[in-house]
Amino acid sequence: MTEIRDLLLSRIRDVADYPEPGVMFKDITPLLADPAAFTALTDALAEIAERSGATKVVGLEARGFILGAPVAVRAGLGFVPVRKAGKLPGATLAQAYDLEYGSAEIEIHAEDLTGEDRVLIVDDVLATGGTAEASVQLIRRAGAEVAGLAVLMELGFLNGRTRLEPALGGAPLEALLTV
Repeated sequence: MTEIRDLLLSRIRDVADYPEPGVMFKDITPLLADPAAFTALTDALAEIAERSGATKVVGLEARGFILGAPVAVRAGLGFVPVRKAGKLPGATLAQAYDLEYGSAEIEIHAEDLTGEDRVLIVDDVLATGGTAEASVQLIRRAGAEVAGLAVLMELGFLNGRTRLEPALGGAPLEALLTV
């Protein structure tokens, strides 16, 4: 696992002062552009999906789509996107959540999850945990069970894990990297 972590870390680029001064942005696009690194990431997340007993993978807009869809294919599972409000046609379930300055809302197709589903949530970064917490609530409202949350990278200094653990109710939270 150390070898995979080193490979992933070597392909994540730091971008200073983006999107605003004082922020060190972790750019994963070089990782996605490298077939060996992207394959290693997909394999590691698919192994988490298989271990969790998931029946579906939920990817959070937008980079969670990029990571979650190949994970679902690799693990032989269905993929369900969680979108920003207003992006999905048809009947949806919505979940509002608070941001640092304001609020946002995410949606899922009402029929995409059932009481038979165990869902692994996949995203690129766990920061403050607001979007992930809202997705846990949304999945449960759809009647499905949360099998866990898997992310490429956890920004430990933002304490998202502390916020999320009560919402997860014992379901595992796995980060391949913690920075």
